[in-house]
Formats: sequence, structure tokens, C-alpha cells
Amino acid sequence: MSFKFVKQLPSPEEIKEMSPVTEEMKKVKETRDRLIQDVITGNSDKFLVIVGPCSADNEEAVCDYTNRLAKVQEKVADRLVLVPRIYTNKPRTTGEGYKGMLHQPDPEAKPDVLAGILAIRHMHIRSIKETGLTSADEMLYPDNWHYLSDLLSYVAIGARSVENQEHRLMVSGLDIPVGMKNPTSGDFSVMLNSVVAAQHGHDFISRGWEVSTEGNPLTHTILRGAVNKHGNTIPNYHYEDLQLLLEMYGERDLANPAVIIDSNHSNSGKKYEQQIRIVKEVLHSRLVSKDIRQLVKGVMIESYIEPGNQKIGPNHVYGKSITDPCLGWDETEKLLYTIAELC
Repeated sequence: MSFKFVKQLPSPEEIKEMSPVTEEMKKVKETRDRLIQDVITGNSDKFLVIVGPCSADNEEAVCDYTNRLAKVQEKVADRLVLVPRIYTNKPRTTGEGYKGMLHQPDPEAKPDVLAGILAIRHMHIRSIKETGLTSADEMLYPDNWHYLSDLLSYVAIGARSVENQEHRLMVSGLDIPVGMKNPTSGDFSVMLNSVVAAQHGHDFISRGWEVSTEGNPLTHTILRGAVNKHGNTIPNYHYEDLQLLLEMYGERDLANPAVIIDSNHSNSGKKYEQQIRIVKEVLHSRLVSKDIRQLVKGVMIESYIEPGNQKIGPNHVYGKSITDPCLGWDETEKLLYTIAELC
């Protein structure tokens, strides 16, 4: 047997008792959940901006960032709903090196899953307490959702996970908005099939239990660009792409047709500074077409305190990404105010 069972982890209920949320935080999450859900359902004409580092690797820098974001949220609250991107599962694409804060709370130390679970809960709780903003995370490992279900207001399913049946089934049991990214191939049908699956109820196995779900009508799409067989990136945020997605939504009986545009990854070719131009083009498409305006509910921006990225090592730069390159705070703040003006 190739598996080595190291130690049994506490249950999600036990973890939540070790790192509890307060009644005030529960009320904050209820309010934030409603704000974000209303955008997805069309009950609000506000615009979602899911923004933050590629990978949340350091509590001090992440909470510094979310505190800055909270100050901007106060000024744009009439038009935008800002959702901190606190991606705690995010490893390197190849799985080598940094494993993500969930498994490796110290990027320079060996993985420690229990310490990682407690560390990410502490970071999320601190961020909510200090800012009043609940966040988004990526569901890289479906069962880990249970450790964070009382903290998150938005979940994304990545391009390499969207075809996985376990992810689709788990999403069907969530009661918050979940974005399904297009796969790396760029196939819209695969992405929409994931939405169909997640919006329906299912019976399956989770954490050793037989479980039943009713479906998640808040499941929607995320366009993040594609990669062809030669490794070249192909953007899919242009007007024609949005029009195609609109038509394909129209061919399916889905609740709450919606899309979020990921301005980085294969849409920018990981040229992080291009995110500014891409977001502006998406906003222009919404101005040109009423139908596209109703479909495009928000954007995703990879952003941190310092622009670019860095290697893990002794000369660490505070607030600079250790995974994909990100937009710096100064440029991000300007972009957020521009989005508010154009929405």
C-alpha cells in the first residue's frame, strides 16, 4: 500500500471549536453573503470585484492588504462589492515546491496540514474582524470546504478541477455563489456542463458519509482564457466571447446566468499589468450591450501590495507574490476607482 497514514485530523466541527467565529462575525457573513448573492441573481446592479494575491502566503501581508481594501470599499459601496481573494489552498501549478498555506503555513518549512488548517482559519477570522469583509477562496480539495464553510462568501473552482465530478457534486451542496472556470482547453461546454451538474441535487459520499444535496442555483461561470496544444494562451474576455457565452447560456435551462471575468491567467498571458486594460475592455463591452451587462457580474484581479512576484528565499519582499505575478496596490487602488466610475 503506497499511502502512509500519518495522523488522523480533527473533524471540521472540532476544528471550528478550536478556532471559533463570534456571533458578530456570523452576522457580518450573513450580510456579506446576501450582498454577493444579490449581484449573482440580478437583485442588485452592483458589480463584484474579487481581488487579492494569487496565493495568500503570509497573514500580516494579507491582512494589511484586506485592510487597505476595506477603506476603498467604504468609498465605492454604492457601486461595487469588493471580495478579498484569500486563496489558501493555492500551490505551484506543478505541485512542486510551495504547497499553499493550507498544507504549508511556513513556505520555507515542511508541510503541516493541521497547523495549516488552523493558520488559514486564524487569518480569515482576523481579516473579517479587522475589515468586515468576508472573502473568496478556491476549492482545490473538495473535502476541505468543511473547514472553512463558516467563513467564506464566494468559492471558485479552478480550470484543472472543473471537469472533476467530486468538485461538481460538492458545489451542489454549497449555499454561496460558486464560479466554475473554463478548463485550460477553453471549452465553454465543459464549463457550462459543470454549472448544470452543480445546480442539480445529488447523492454521494463525503467524509465517510452518504450525503444528499439540493443543488446550488448560485453556481455560475468564470472566463479565465485558454491554452492551446502549443502552450500559447488564448484570451476569452472579448465582446465576441461574451456574446457566445450568452448564446450558450440561452440554450440551457439554468438559474441565474452569470459570468465573472478573470483578468489574469490565460486572459493576460500572466502579464499582470495587462489586467488594467482587460478590465476596462470588459466594462466597455457591458456599456455596449445591455444583455452582456446583465451577464457579466464582475471581474477577478490578482493583486498584492508590491507588483510582480518573487522566489521563496531569504531576501523576502513583504507583500510580494511568491506564486504568479500580481498587480501592485497603487495600480489596484486606481483601477478600483475607475471600475466604480464606469459601472
